[in-house]
Amino acid sequence: MGAAMRRIHVGNALSAFGLGFTVPYLYVYVAQVRGLGAMTAGLVLAVFAVAALVVLPFAGRAIVRRGPLPVLLAALVTAALGALSLGVASSAAAVLVSASLLGAGQAVMQPALATMIVDCSSAETRSRAFAMQFFLQNLGLGVGGLIGGHLVDTSSAASFTLLFAIEAAMFLLLVVVMATVRVPHAPRIEDAPLTSGRGGWKQLLGNRAMVQLCVLGFVLFFACYGQFESGLSAYGVEAAGISTSALGTALAANTLVIVVAQFAVLRFVERRRRSRVIAAVGLIWAVAWAVAGYAGLGHGSQEMATAAFVSTYALFGLGEAMLSPTVAPLVADLAPEGMAGQYNSAFALVKQLALAVGPAVGGPLGASLHAPYIVAFLLFSLGITVLAVRLGRQLTDVQDQPWLRKSRVVARGGASVSADV
Repeated sequence: MGAAMRRIHVGNALSAFGLGFTVPYLYVYVAQVRGLGAMTAGLVLAVFAVAALVVLPFAGRAIVRRGPLPVLLAALVTAALGALSLGVASSAAAVLVSASLLGAGQAVMQPALATMIVDCSSAETRSRAFAMQFFLQNLGLGVGGLIGGHLVDTSSAASFTLLFAIEAAMFLLLVVVMATVRVPHAPRIEDAPLTSGRGGWKQLLGNRAMVQLCVLGFVLFFACYGQFESGLSAYGVEAAGISTSALGTALAANTLVIVVAQFAVLRFVERRRRSRVIAAVGLIWAVAWAVAGYAGLGHGSQEMATAAFVSTYALFGLGEAMLSPTVAPLVADLAPEGMAGQYNSAFALVKQLALAVGPAVGGPLGASLHAPYIVAFLLFSLGITVLAVRLGRQLTDVQDQPWLRKSRVVARGGASVSADV
């Protein structure tokens, strides 16, 4: 890694560390500590999603025109202001405005940082770069949540103010770190498909492979990430009788699998077709949903149900570790020259839509209709496999098997091959 990539990874870790301090405790802070009730707390969580959906369509254009670094710095300052104001807000209006600032800044960080990773990596190193990003994000969130849990006191609003101040400080520290990054211009991939249309969104929608990847991405995030803290947890509590401590253990198992397995998994997926790796993730998650079905519907002992439920989250973590070096680099490789920011923002927008719809659908279903919930999301997981196989037919050889680029360079006697990101 060059100096720029090291700073980007430090930035990813710092931002995740800061978010880990507050994200797990937002509901408790708004509903109980500030005494604003469950309705306002629910609106705050919704505001995060709405803010992301509002700003992301414009973020891609800004990244293309201004570059990812200025957009990232503006997002960090916005998020820092949102975090600071949220820590001192006492009225519903102030909390909602602060949450919108924090949510908007946090949403724009994702495509900006992803575009910087694209610009500072080559086709050969991109999978490892995104795997490192995912590893550090999960590590940062886990460590931040652990430390925040020991600092917070539900009887003291000042303790929450401290948490939000620490989060804001992480964002501002990241401004200092990232302000020194020099982002090079990324190379091109020779045989990436040309897209039609002059407008950024029209051009993107003309790329059939990217449209199919967005559909696949929606199902991925809807059927997994959108269920973690909503439908799946509700199902575990209501159907399997999982305690809150066991639910925490399941979430910890998910993070632990990602942190431990990330680079071992990377060795496995680097020489596999990207479409087939995603298809394999669909099968792994189908097994995870079947195991969850046993936990709640298998009529076994409570110990067996708990073990099965924890295993479900662990299997989801294995699939996530396989996706991190696969999906984000594929988004980059599908983008024409200079359009990586637009494509990263579009995929981030799809992710936010899935994360908004997932809990709304999965929460009530998982809490009350246990068997239909498991069957539906098992089928969604199998759908991931089908969509991934179909996507593979739209990809060029280099996009689906990026290691071929290096082989072609060697075969041509070291001649350079341009890369389209």
